Amino acid sequence: MPKQANTLLKPEQVAERLGVSTTTLATWRCTKRYPLAYVKVGRLVRYRAGDVEAFEIARLQEVVANDW
Repeated sequence: MPKQANTLLKPEQVAERLGVSTTTLATWRCTKRYPLAYVKVGRLVRYRAGDVEAFEIARLQEVVANDW
């Protein structure tokens, strides 16, 4: 796995990247609504950049001709 994929991101960085609030991320973690992996170090929460990218890729929606 590339070193960059293991870079740890703060919830604020991930929230900005995904266009959601940090509260939404916390809700997703507590309810397990979405499978976005995170790392817990004491009381700190961090996200691996590779996991965030995989989460985004898994949610890509293809445009079908009928969608227009």
